[in-house]
Amino acid sequence: MSTDTAYIDHAHTEARDSWVPMIAIALGQMIMSFNVASLPVALGGMVKSFGVPPTTIATGIVAYSMLVAGFVMLGAKLAQRYGALQVFRAAVVVFGLAQLLMTFSPNATLMITAQALCGAAAAVIVPSLVALIAENYKGRQQATAVGALGSARAGAGVLAFVIGGILGTYIGWRPAFGILIAVSALVFVLSFRLKPDTGRADVQIDMVGVVLAAAAIILISFGFNNLNNWGVMLATQNAPMSLFGLSPAPIFIVLGIVLGQAFLMWTHRRQAAGKTPLLALAVIDSPEERAAVYALFAVVALEAALNFTVPLYIQIVQGRSPLATAVAMMPFNLTVFFTAMLIVRFYDRLTPRQIGRYGFVLCTIALVWLAYVVRNDWSAVPVLVGLVLFGIGQGSLVTLLFNVLVTASPKDLAGDVGSLRGTTQNLAAAVGTAVAGALLVGLLSGLVLGSVAATPKLTPELQAQVDLDNINFISNDRLETILSGTTANHAQVAEAVRINTEARLRALKIGLLIMAGLALLSIIPAGRLPNYIPGEIPADEARPARST
Repeated sequence: MSTDTAYIDHAHTEARDSWVPMIAIALGQMIMSFNVASLPVALGGMVKSFGVPPTTIATGIVAYSMLVAGFVMLGAKLAQRYGALQVFRAAVVVFGLAQLLMTFSPNATLMITAQALCGAAAAVIVPSLVALIAENYKGRQQATAVGALGSARAGAGVLAFVIGGILGTYIGWRPAFGILIAVSALVFVLSFRLKPDTGRADVQIDMVGVVLAAAAIILISFGFNNLNNWGVMLATQNAPMSLFGLSPAPIFIVLGIVLGQAFLMWTHRRQAAGKTPLLALAVIDSPEERAAVYALFAVVALEAALNFTVPLYIQIVQGRSPLATAVAMMPFNLTVFFTAMLIVRFYDRLTPRQIGRYGFVLCTIALVWLAYVVRNDWSAVPVLVGLVLFGIGQGSLVTLLFNVLVTASPKDLAGDVGSLRGTTQNLAAAVGTAVAGALLVGLLSGLVLGSVAATPKLTPELQAQVDLDNINFISNDRLETILSGTTANHAQVAEAVRINTEARLRALKIGLLIMAGLALLSIIPAGRLPNYIPGEIPADEARPARST
């Protein structure tokens, strides 16, 4: 772990490079983040367009994150072998074509396919961005560029909620993705301002490692995404198969973890033999670096859970517009954006360990506060205070943890750091979204079934006329429409609406409290972060000998 902070002393003597190349790098990050952030905003519009439940739309988010996490290590090796700039350009073209399919998707299947293609392209773009920063900037400019990359991610989230909210309310959800076609073309043109780099023909592609890593990540993501639909333990009637009555979802998760361990064992063996591993384990060879990975996974998973939860309630439960979602989430996204930029100013005052602990404490307080004050109205001032607090914690943590990983490794491992970051963030986003959906739907189902069983107004005859085996989030208007097709009288409809209203709010509160508990536990890995002042990416010659 480097403790070199000399870049601060030498900052005034360094020649400054143009920031134009950074525009291409930042836009490369923004097209990916804009795409992911636009999906929750478009949730209500897609549900109407495709006639599917919101959890199916969430599968698109999971598919994107799953592909990025599964193949980002392969993307890093492609960047090292063929040159980061060349693979970056090719991936941007694929991303733009995928957005073309996304914009004109006639059904949910093609929408999910488009997101999978976007994920495959992003798996190459993510590690290339770090390598391009290392190639184009040095010293203080390099640290600023790393911070700007984090801010670009947060800024794209703000723009996605604003633009997606306005377009989704007045035109439709598709134009927000159409914009990404044009921006992808702009990124491709601007990429010619980046410094050309050369690949390394000696870098080998570990195909066994690719298969093991991808299979592990896809099985884990797929398992978490189908926990609610297939069953947490016992297989439901929706499960495609069962093993002695057990749901395939937890089996997939366990198999994924086993394959993950097999990947690490294979990588150690390959590295010991002097061959190029898929991921240089040198980037996680210290307890501090592993703590940064655990903490990064935790905070991104919490962010994904909150980003799925709020639009779900505003658009599906309350039946409000995408613009209302944008307005409700604006304080959170703006706070993340500015905190990601400003936290760099505290690097010479607070250690990563202090910032990490403070960040997770803020996240915990914010989630407990939200669980206490939320009343089905996300525009209330107390709720906005909670979102701002969470945004401060989340924005500071993501930038800090990325910086810890980048500054701990030499320049020639920048691609591996980028792939590690991409794997961690996207696996966390997939798991966070999937767990949030499964958790909230599971809580809602339990609360609704308990309330239905406790009230004599909803007779067994009426219960037999509705599908209580597939309870999901719906608005009261939608519930009244469904009950209009049954024999329910006015009093029974009013009772069902009361149960729906109370159950969904209690499910939200309990879900937020569980998320607060996870944020509190995340203080443990944050306490193992280093106590050094972040510096620049160490020079090749300064690093100790490590096998790549």
